[in-house]
Amino acid sequence: MAVTKETLDEIALSQAEYDLILERLDREPNPVELGMFGALWSEHCGYKHSRPLLRMFSQESSRVLSQTGAENAGAVDIGDGLAVVFKVESHNHPSAVEPLQGAATGVGGIVRDILA
Repeated sequence: MAVTKETLDEIALSQAEYDLILERLDREPNPVELGMFGALWSEHCGYKHSRPLLRMFSQESSRVLSQTGAENAGAVDIGDGLAVVFKVESHNHPSAVEPLQGAATGVGGIVRDILA
């Protein structure tokens, strides 16, 4: 199966990622496998774009109150007894179909993860 740039664009995989799939499988992926890699390696499931950026921030500081962990939330002391909490959330379905409910889903995940 010849995979075109258009196909890779549709499932948000780069040529380098496709080459890695070929290397790992030692063969061409079938359409189902290709779709699974696209989903699993997406920003939504794997934070492929934001994870490298978040790793740039130091977690080694007396001001870090809670390091980012499994829930991708962290808290930083900003002085005067105050803290700011950071959270990344991509699970906001169905934003494209129903923006208000999608936003509610995303915010719900943020609140849950910060309080967890």
